[in-house]
Formats: sequence, C-alpha cells, structure tokens
Amino acid sequence: MSDLGIGKAFTANFLGDTPKWYKMTILGFLVANPILFFTVGPFVTGWVLIGEFIFTLALALKCYPLPSGGLLAIEAVVLGMTSTETIYHEVAANLEVILLLIFMVAGIYFMKDLLRFLFTRLLVGTRSKVAISLIFSFMGAFLSAFLDALTVTAYGFYAVYHRYSSGGSDGSHSLSDDSKITSKEDLEQFRGFLRNLMMHGAVGTALGGAMTLVGEPQNLLIGTIMKWNFQDFFHHCSIVSIPVLLSGLATCVLLEATHLMGYGYQLPDNVRKVLAEDVAKSSATLTSRTKMKYIVQAVVGVILIVALAMHWAAVGLIGLMVIILLTSFNGVTEEHEFGHAFTEALPFTALLVVFFAIVAVIHDQHLFKPIVDYVLAMEGSTQLVAFFAANGILSAISDNVFVATVYITEVAEAFKNGIIDAEQYNKLAVAINMGTNIPSVATPNGQAAFLFLLTSALAPLIRLSYMEMVKLALPYTVIMTTVGLLATKYLL
Repeated sequence: MSDLGIGKAFTANFLGDTPKWYKMTILGFLVANPILFFTVGPFVTGWVLIGEFIFTLALALKCYPLPSGGLLAIEAVVLGMTSTETIYHEVAANLEVILLLIFMVAGIYFMKDLLRFLFTRLLVGTRSKVAISLIFSFMGAFLSAFLDALTVTAYGFYAVYHRYSSGGSDGSHSLSDDSKITSKEDLEQFRGFLRNLMMHGAVGTALGGAMTLVGEPQNLLIGTIMKWNFQDFFHHCSIVSIPVLLSGLATCVLLEATHLMGYGYQLPDNVRKVLAEDVAKSSATLTSRTKMKYIVQAVVGVILIVALAMHWAAVGLIGLMVIILLTSFNGVTEEHEFGHAFTEALPFTALLVVFFAIVAVIHDQHLFKPIVDYVLAMEGSTQLVAFFAANGILSAISDNVFVATVYITEVAEAFKNGIIDAEQYNKLAVAINMGTNIPSVATPNGQAAFLFLLTSALAPLIRLSYMEMVKLALPYTVIMTTVGLLATKYLL
C-alpha cells in the first residue's frame, strides 16, 4: 500500500464520519498544545485546553465528545499538566455520581413500560393543549427519566400515524418518506404538536432537576461536597427553585395561549382518531401478565420516591435496588435483557470521567483561581449574582456537570481556607446549582436531556433541529433566568 493510501485510510478512520474541518481542528489542537506548553507555560495552555474541550462539547452533534475530548485529556496527562493520581482522586471523590448514572438511569429503564402506558392515555384523552402541556412539563419536572419514555412513545405514535397516512403496512415503510402522505397538513400540525410537547417536557426536566439532590448529576456533586441529604438540598434550594418552577409553568401556559415562538400547535382530529384506535387495539390485547408488570412498576416507583426522600442509601445503590426489584418480579432473567438498560448511561459515564480529567488540570494548574478570587472579593448578594451568572453563561455553551464541578470545588476550598463563612457558603452552593441548571436550557449543549432529545431518532422526523430547539427554548430561558437572578439577589 502506498503512503497516499495509508494517509487516506488514516483520514477516513480518524473520528470516522465527522466533517473534515472538525478532524483537522482536533488535530490542530493536539499539535498546538505541546508547542504552547513549552513556549508560554502550563497556565495559558490549560486555559486553551478548556476552550478546546468546550469546543468538543459545543459540537457534540458533529462528534460525541468522548473520543475527541478524551484525546485532549490524554495529551494533558502526557504533557504533565495533571497526573493519573489526581484524576483517580477526582473520580473517587465523585463515585456516588458515577453510581447514580450507572444504576439509577438503568433502573428507570425498567419502568418505561408504565411511563409509556400513562403517556399514551394522556395524549389521546386530554383535548386541552394547555392542560396536556402543563402535565408533561410537570411530569418532566417530577421525573426527568419521563422524557426518555416520552421520546420513545412519541416516536411510536408518529410511526403509527405516518404509516396509516401513507398507506404503508409492510416492513419497507420509511418514516422519512412523505411522498405517499395523504394529508400533509395534518402531518405538519402533528409534527408541530410533538415538537411543542417534547420541548415542554425537556424544560420540565430542568425545572425539576434544579430542585432535588438527584434531579441532575451536578446536583449530587454539589450535595456531596456540601454534605446535604435529599431534604437539606430541597430546603436550601427551594427559595430560588420554587419561584423558577412557577415561572416555568406560567411560561408554558403563556406560550400555548398566545401561540408565540412556534408554540400552539394542536393535535388534528384525524390524527387523534388514528391514535385512539391504536390505543384501543392495544388495550384489548392487554394480558393479565402485562397488567401485573404495570402494578409492580407502580409499586417500585413509590418505593423509589420514598427511598430518595428518606435518603435510605446512596442514590446509585437505590437505583440498583430498583433494578433488582423490577427485574425479579417482572421476569427479566436473561443477561442480554439487562444490557439494553445500561447502554444509555455508560457513554455519558465515560465522558464524565474525561470531565474529571479536565477538572484535574484546572485543579493542578489553579486555572480558575484568579476568577474565583475576583468573585469571592465581592460581598453579599452581588457575589451570589456573579456566581449565578458565571455558571449560567458557561453552562449554556458547555456542560453544566463540568461547570458545577469546577465552581463548587473552588468554593469549598475557599470555605476551608476561611475566606467565606458557612452561611455564604450555603448560599453560593445554591447559586451554583441554579446557575448551572436554569440558563443552560438556552442550548442543547447545556442540558443532557436536550442533547438526548436532539440526537434521538424522533428529532429529524418532527423537524426538531438545533436552531429550532434554541428558538423554542428562548422564552423559557429569558423568563426563568430572570426570575432565578432576582430570587438569588433578593430572596436568597
């Protein structure tokens, strides 16, 4: 094989099908970092590395950040900007978060049947668009895993109507082919209807995620460092999170009532009729065994809520308990049946460890110290607002887990050194939590739920693009961030 052939093979294999400009950019990063390290030093190179890593997060739709971001992390270790010992320390300190991602997400996977069952009845049985939007927003807030079930079920419903409207019944039917659709107007209305519901549900996950210890991964990071249990976390954050929740629900009603910013699509009667017939057919074939599965999932769901509220154990261990209970009493016994439950969480878990490698660089090189020192030099409510804003801006363009990890670690260090007192320490933790959770709805990059929705099989079918998500999220972002800032300044 010639050198040219080898070169082409390398280019084709490196980062797979990502655009050539993206590949060249990552290669440029990898070449430039050693040069910067030996010419301007590790501090400046560390900041460049952060920018490069944020770049991989911001372009997560071009390439999942694990390979590209992972290469940057490996290079940082090779250059001596951090050590494997420091990375291991960061991972060990956040073991509870890793257990949460592995076991709790998998545990909810085994409850999807019940969640889908409830969703289908709500969608067909509720005629008020405002009411159903509020229900999905609230359910997303109450249980963030609901968005996963909502996405899968919405995909199923779209497939039912698309197949019916195009007259396709065999396995060759393509959901991306609209050429045989009999009523394209109804299909466009249905797409808009699903876009609206999915965004209400996604924003709901951010609203609820800011309120509890297990709402988002970064919450558990904050709670672990602050030594807050489930009740403590809710108590400290509620003074800001509850006003934000109410403003989010009010925004939901406002958008659907006014049809602003792409909202207000209704479920066409023809589509409702087709879906209702499908639900009736499914209900008629419901077996006693399936009914028992739903009962078991409902009972375990109650146990889960009580276990979290009473903080019976580490959240990840509670998730493992949920897996054991659901699989034992619902007859899941084959190894491959368990594998599917873990496929959603493990890629992000691996990415989180790469986050910790970047955090290790920040820690070893003291990169955030000048910024944190500047903000900590402020006093009172001004300091709280500054932390809320700083976390919010970074979370909107990168990842809130990454941002929260860095800031809460620096604030904990400041408290340990006596720079801030215990009362301000608690308030800053709340400001960091709300800052990473609420403004991050501005883009799909900031919220894991948004990114999951954007990369799902449903998104292209209902025409939910990156910019469409940004547009639909804009009114929520403005209103909820404003309320969060005001509550942080005047109520906290």
